[in-house]
Parts: sequence; C-alpha cells; structure tokens
Amino acid sequence: MAVGLAITTESEKNNGKITLYVVLSCMMAAMGGIIFGYDIGITGGVTSMEPFLKKFFHKVYLKKADVKVSNYCVFDSQLLTSFTSSLYVAGLVTSFFASYITKAFGRKPSIVAGGAAFLAGTALGGAAFNVYMLIVGRLLLGVGVGFANQAVPLYLSEMALPRLRGAINNGFQLSIGIGALSANLINYGTEKIEGGWGWRMSLAMAAVPASVLTLGSLFLPETPNSLIQRSHDHHKAKLVLQRIRGTEDVQEELDDLIKASSPSKTNKKQSFKLIFKQRYRPQLVMAIVIPFFQQVTGINVIAFYAPLLFRTIGLGESASLLSAVMTGVVGTGSTFISMFIVDKLGRRTLFMIGGIQMFVSQCIVGGILALHLKDHGGLSKGYASVVLVMIGIYVAGFGWSWGPLGWLVPSEIFPLEIRSVGQSITVAVSFIFTFIVAQTFLSMLCHFRSGIFFFFGGWVVVMTMFVYYFLPETKNVPLEQMERVWQEHWFWKRIV
Repeated sequence: MAVGLAITTESEKNNGKITLYVVLSCMMAAMGGIIFGYDIGITGGVTSMEPFLKKFFHKVYLKKADVKVSNYCVFDSQLLTSFTSSLYVAGLVTSFFASYITKAFGRKPSIVAGGAAFLAGTALGGAAFNVYMLIVGRLLLGVGVGFANQAVPLYLSEMALPRLRGAINNGFQLSIGIGALSANLINYGTEKIEGGWGWRMSLAMAAVPASVLTLGSLFLPETPNSLIQRSHDHHKAKLVLQRIRGTEDVQEELDDLIKASSPSKTNKKQSFKLIFKQRYRPQLVMAIVIPFFQQVTGINVIAFYAPLLFRTIGLGESASLLSAVMTGVVGTGSTFISMFIVDKLGRRTLFMIGGIQMFVSQCIVGGILALHLKDHGGLSKGYASVVLVMIGIYVAGFGWSWGPLGWLVPSEIFPLEIRSVGQSITVAVSFIFTFIVAQTFLSMLCHFRSGIFFFFGGWVVVMTMFVYYFLPETKNVPLEQMERVWQEHWFWKRIV
C-alpha cells in the first residue's frame, strides 16, 4: 500500500531566484519566532532562581529547603504553573481575533500588533512588584505571541519560492530556538548578579527583540497572496511579485495566485463554515492533529522546565541553567540543519527520523530515572551525564522534525480561501495543549515521576505512525497546487 507520495509539479517552470529583498523581509518577520522562543526560555530560567521564587512563590521556595519533600514534587505549585501557562490562554483567545485581522488587513498588520503587545507585556514583567503584575504582563505577552504565531508562518510560506519554502519557513522554528538559547544564556548570566534582581533583567531583555520586530515590521512588504485576496489590485501584486522573485517573468505565478484567490473572494464571510466542508476535511484534520502531536512530544517539558528538571536530578542552580543552555544550542543547531535538508529529504522522512530518535531517548531517560532517582538525593554524576546526553539527543530529534515541521506543514497545506482560518485553528490547538502541558506538568512529574517520559514516548509512537499512513509529501509543491496531494493520496482521495 502506498502511504505517501512526492509529486513532481510545474514548480520547476518558476523563474524566480533568491533575492536579498526576500531574505531580509523573512529574517525580519521571523523575529516573531524569537520573541516566542525568548519567552519560553526565560520562563524556565527565572522560575528556578532563588530570589524570584522567594519574592513571588514563597511556598515553593520553602519547599525546596524541606528535606521531607520528594525530588519530583518540589516545584508542584498551581500558582507557579498559572504564571507559566497564563500566556497560552491569552494566545489562544488572541489567535481567533488575529485570524480576522490577518485575512482582512494582511499579514503585516498582525506582525506589527504582535510586536507591540509583546513589548507592553515585557515592560510589566520587568517592573513587576507582585504576582498579579507578572501574570497581567504574561497575558499581554500571550497576545503578542498569538498574533505572531498566526501571521509569521503564513508570511514566510507565501513569500518563499516553492522549492525553498521548507527552508524559509523553518526559519520560524530556528528563530524560536535562537530566542530560547538567548534567554538561557541571559539567565545563566543574570543568576550571578548580586542583590537578587537578575530575574528583572532577564524578563526586561525581551524588549530588545520585541522592539526590533515592532519597528522593523513597519517596513515589511505585504505578501502577493494577501494583496490579491484583499483587493482587485493585481498590478500592485504583480510588482511585489516581480521584486521578491527578482524577475519580470511572473505572469504564470500571478495567474495561479489569482485563480486560487477566486474562491476566497466569494467566501469572505464564510471561512469558518467553509473549512468544515468535506473537501477540506484533510486540512482540518491536520490543523488539529499536527499541533496536538507537536505538544505531546513532551518538548515543553524541556523548554519550560529544563532548569527545574535538571534541579530535580540533583544539579545545582548554576549547573541547571548551563545545562539548559547546552540543550538550547543543540535544538537551534538541529533546526538549522533541517533548513538545509527539508526540501531535499522531504517532510515525511524527517518526521520518521525525529520520531524514532525522540522515542528511544525518552525511554532511556525514563528508565534511568525509574531505576536510580529516588524521592531524596540526586543521580550520580555518571547517570546525570547520560540523562543530559539523552535529553540533548531528544531535543535534536525534535529540532529537525516536529519543531519546524509542526509550523511548516500547516502553513503550506491550506488553500487561500481557508488559509488564515486554518492557521488560526493550528495556533489555537497549539496554545490549548501547550496550556494543558504547562498547567499539569509539574503535578504530573510529582505523581508520575519517571513515568512522565514513557507517557510522552507513547505519544511519539502514535504520531509517527499517523504521519507514516496519513500525511502526504508536500515538498516542492506550489501552494496553489497543494490540493493535488490529497486527491492522489491513498486514504484522502476517498474523501475529497
């Protein structure tokens, strides 16, 4: 049975080339990933800092000194998890408003709004003197991330040449990795500041990428797809297309865009109803399943709580932050590698490789913790080193598979008439399950103990099998011709 296919399309006829204009535009838009990654990385770091816990989460601070409390339960606090997960509630709600703005006004205004909201949240967080200011600041950060995650992947996919779409769109996940790595490095430095105010600097430094995104995105061009979708000004779209492709010969691509936009113009007010029609069933399934699977890989266990996790296995505060830096380097490096191979090997191959890699490493980590980490005391240096290496291998697997592809595949499979709505569903589902994982992980760690790694490992098996049987290959397929992959797939052709 043929479970996947690679379609050779007419994309080779496209005369476009890589232009500096597109590279700079996409680098600026991808700053939306940096603010998201920075927030993920900074949160885990500051919540492991003694002064931060003492000021805002005093009960957790006291539990750390209580020798009767299990290693697995020290950080189990609903207030602490509410601080972490409040961002994702705001992001979830915002993603639906962002869907309308992205479709009605364009990708660019959504990116600008995301940067501005994140900047406001940064100011509140850095100046916080009670936990309520912290949480309100995180809600504003969530608004910013909601807009950015909605608009940036669409922007990158629509600006890219079909043959390079994977590499360019993976720049979003690379930016998330760079943001998280930067945050881990900053946490490692600010933790050493005397006086206990290093956490303020960690939170406030998010203003740097947020300012660059807010100001820089004002100068971004709108995508040709959005220009055609929102108006009849095909001449302006053609001029933008010529500039981003670096050639005058863009009529064929323009015609494809105009043809693809015609359903969009007749369904402006029916997008949410439209996506539930049978012909869009595979896209709807992927919009829900892919972000769900991306979260139940367990990556946010590492991303949010890496320093806390490393503290659990017996490392000191500084060593925990340094270990988080190391995993950040691995994740960023593997995503960078993915950019070079995703359009050659294809999406499905990377999903398979990453899935096997993550499953094996999670089982080894879970086994070591089950056998050697008790309720009190830490791991020996040898076993702690093996755990760190296995977590690094796990992060690398995610970094070239479910990390970037979890954003790439949904952004490229939707026809224009449901693209903004489809992306909003993807972002909303991602936020829902990110929230659930963030809200429950510390409690799950306390109750499941080492079994938490087997829990996520089981999901990795399920998602890898799902990709093998139900996800067609989309590399090198122009966005305007993407419906063909469903019509020629062994399973989906029965439905569409």
